[in-house]
Amino acid sequence: MRLVFQTLTAFAFVHLPSMKKALSEMNFADGEMLLIDKPLGWTSFAVVAQLKKWTKAKIGHAGTLDPLASGLMILCTGKYTKKLTALIGLPKAYEGIIHLGASTETYDLESLPTSQLDVSHIEVNTIENALINFRGNIEQFPPIHSAIKQDGKPIYELARQGKEVVVKSRQLNISAFDILAYHAPELHFYIACSSGTYIRSLANDLGNSLGCGAYLQSLRRTEIGEHNISNSYTIHEMADYFGSKMNARIILPAHDRAR
Repeated sequence: MRLVFQTLTAFAFVHLPSMKKALSEMNFADGEMLLIDKPLGWTSFAVVAQLKKWTKAKIGHAGTLDPLASGLMILCTGKYTKKLTALIGLPKAYEGIIHLGASTETYDLESLPTSQLDVSHIEVNTIENALINFRGNIEQFPPIHSAIKQDGKPIYELARQGKEVVVKSRQLNISAFDILAYHAPELHFYIACSSGTYIRSLANDLGNSLGCGAYLQSLRRTEIGEHNISNSYTIHEMADYFGSKMNARIILPAHDRAR
């Protein structure tokens, strides 16, 4: 059995010494690399737009996060945008919660869950045995509600229009997929994976393998390559420095939008 309850400090809860450069020392127009902690509910493009508004500089990102995920994004300004190509393919690490016993159309809380099944009989040993098949080199089909393009359009738009969507599998590497805690129906996990991995697809596939369904309840990206969330700037830190208000439309989970 490969439970890692005892190794929590090896992952999410290590507070590394801060290596953050003071914002006052940065020359955004010339070029800087910024580690940003994307807030829950913000789109990645809203983060980029807000930083562009504040810095008045050319800016780009090294990979997006879904609106209902939070955590580490890498942004580069000025001449440092040339570094983005090398940063895009770096491996990633995440923490999150997979909700067992229900599923959603989007594999996360962008859509409403189905009726909850009783999963109290599913033991941690059963989950650990299932996770064996999700480690190492695996094949994954991305969700149809994703930004992958088909005929020049994101496939989530085609899916919403009821049009046929063709999703091709991709080869990935999952170097770690570990249980941090399990309190049915919530499975707290840590995952380290190659770039391009859809964690919500892993949640859905794990639910299918357990025969109970599952969806991604929450997700936070903690690492990109050697870069750690502990060295990131929050949007509030940036707002305090630039002295201006944040302006982003917040995307809520489906059950909050339905109220």
